[in-house]
Amino acid sequence: MSLEAITLLNDCMDSVDALLADLNNDQWAVQSYCPDWDVRGVAMHLAAVEHMLSGDAPGSWTESVPFSKVGDYIGDVDSLNNADLLAAYRQTIAARRQEMAGYTAEQLALPSMTPVGAQTYGRFMAIRVFDYWVHEQDIRGPLGIPGHESGAAAEMALNEIEISLPYIVGKKIGVPEGKGMTINLTGPVEREMHVKVDGRAGNVDSLPNPDVVLNLNSTTFALLACGRIDPQGPIDDGRVTWSGDPELGEKAARSLRFTM
Repeated sequence: MSLEAITLLNDCMDSVDALLADLNNDQWAVQSYCPDWDVRGVAMHLAAVEHMLSGDAPGSWTESVPFSKVGDYIGDVDSLNNADLLAAYRQTIAARRQEMAGYTAEQLALPSMTPVGAQTYGRFMAIRVFDYWVHEQDIRGPLGIPGHESGAAAEMALNEIEISLPYIVGKKIGVPEGKGMTINLTGPVEREMHVKVDGRAGNVDSLPNPDVVLNLNSTTFALLACGRIDPQGPIDDGRVTWSGDPELGEKAARSLRFTM
């Protein structure tokens, strides 16, 4: 595993810091795309996870991820006013960044428990890029402050969703045996992703004659896949369209969610 995930996680941290720095008190209280969190809640969550990761060397988590530390951190900072919360966020992130600066490629290749089970520490860092980038969009969307929708961090975040496409297509959408589906991301990140059901659903490099093609922009795709928005909205306003099998296309548009 290369050190790219560390670089991109730092990019996400820069982008979120700049976003939070300009918010007024009313904006801190705006409901994010996460049902349980306002903007404050998202910021606390991001800092809490980085706090959890701090202090333990890569590869030291062989049995489980100590998620209880996340709740403990949030309990410590929840009563702070917005200015002090931002200061605490920055202090936590700065400490974590200093720690990550010393990581080597060999350390990222070490086995580690992650939110998706036993992987490598580098995969954990890629998942952190996914989490950070999606949470940034959780804040930006409701505030009407678009940004950071393209680039390498967005690409890596979408890679994490693409890994789960066979589950989405095979289990959530229920594409039948022998059929295939293409998801066409029209931008800001442009990408075609193909899944074929042949015994079981699997990602394939190309699909000459897909039974259904779903067209949507990459940010809408991520928000739908992460269960952040009701699919009816983007269906109604044309952000999501499909061609091919009309019944399968509509089911696909309504069934992308694989996580919250």
